[in-house]
Amino acid sequence: MTLEELVGRRLMFGLPGPDATDADIRLFADTRAGGLILYRRNFETPERLQRLLTCLEGALDRRLLIATDHEGGRIIMLGRAVTIFPDNLAAGTAGDAGFVHRQGVFEGRELRRLGVDVNFAPVLDVLTERYSPNIGIRSYGKDPRRVARDGAARITGLQSAGVSACAKHFPGKGHAGVDAHLGLPVIESDWGEMHAVHLVPFMAAIEAGVHCLMTSHPLYPGLDPTPATPATFSRLIVDEYLRGQVGYRGVIVSDDLEMGAVRELCAIGDAAIRAAAAGHDLLLVCHTEAAQRAAHAALLEAYRTRALPRRPLEQSVARLDALVAERPARFDGGPPRPERDGEPLARALAARAATFVAPAPPGWRRRLNGRVAAIFPRLSALADRITVEPGLLDEARYLREAMRSYGVEPEVEVVGVEPTEAEIARARGRAETADATILF
Repeated sequence: MTLEELVGRRLMFGLPGPDATDADIRLFADTRAGGLILYRRNFETPERLQRLLTCLEGALDRRLLIATDHEGGRIIMLGRAVTIFPDNLAAGTAGDAGFVHRQGVFEGRELRRLGVDVNFAPVLDVLTERYSPNIGIRSYGKDPRRVARDGAARITGLQSAGVSACAKHFPGKGHAGVDAHLGLPVIESDWGEMHAVHLVPFMAAIEAGVHCLMTSHPLYPGLDPTPATPATFSRLIVDEYLRGQVGYRGVIVSDDLEMGAVRELCAIGDAAIRAAAAGHDLLLVCHTEAAQRAAHAALLEAYRTRALPRRPLEQSVARLDALVAERPARFDGGPPRPERDGEPLARALAARAATFVAPAPPGWRRRLNGRVAAIFPRLSALADRITVEPGLLDEARYLREAMRSYGVEPEVEVVGVEPTEAEIARARGRAETADATILF
């Protein structure tokens, strides 16, 4: 295999739309990129997705590694012909690992029908009392043993159905106070705390045979004191600890190198080189062609000049080729469709997760027929940095239409994801004059 082919195999790109254009095919042909990550922007119907994958692989005359984020709840990229399960926090609260295992089985079958090889899930970050703007309900909860139990159950379910699981975000960022999509988090935990809490689910995932692990972008100065070295760039955390001390033999995946946390530190080319040097097998560059080509060019030059050694590159590609070989066919299991027992299971998980934190006030149901205030985050402000569904770009309209089907006409107050004092005051005023308030 040529150096150009080896370097390309290590890259996973995203595409801008639901069809494989000539420009998309040129990008993959020029860079020899080995993987494709699917987002909502790539999915309109199952049939169109199948055409995209068939067209792209046919034009390239080679198999790609196809991945997506199918976490459940609000993080679902392929939203048709699948069961929409609740967020992980609901599953964790439901308290039945058997349900979570079945969820994984159903998801695996559904994703294989759509042509997916790898699910970048489950999230194994453990929540703490600290505010978690990015993880939140994506986590199974605050108890590391519960997160470990449910994560392992989901992993074995997915992989038994033919889809490789990817546990994330190693070594754990459930206590990060900044969303890495937007900025650079700093987590002050030392190795003792990480081993006692945040690494517990990842050790369980490795024990369960998880095929892939995804690392995280925060700085962990208590784990690696090297300045400006997040886990993504840390050879100490990725290669020496995870690969060496822990002995993990699966595929190690970077999170998206176009995220805000990385942009604060370096250009995309340097990011790709540093992530490769840290010990990642697969590097994600998910959104823009300019960044994808820059990452490829920088990596290729680093290997040509021997700034990066070839032997680890060959080992990474061998692991990735083995992952592709897990599934000889692009599509398995017949035409895309949700599992028959998927929706009843999703409803059971949601019902078991319902938690009453205080007695409901008298007549609260009748209040929904009066003035209802709805406080909703301004997700449109993040659209240049994360994937936001088109319908959510007008938050007030989206919420009114969604709640109208339940017979509720809300007065919507849209506030920032990190609301200002003025926005909080307006929301409070809206709530004080309403009969009922719904906070999102």
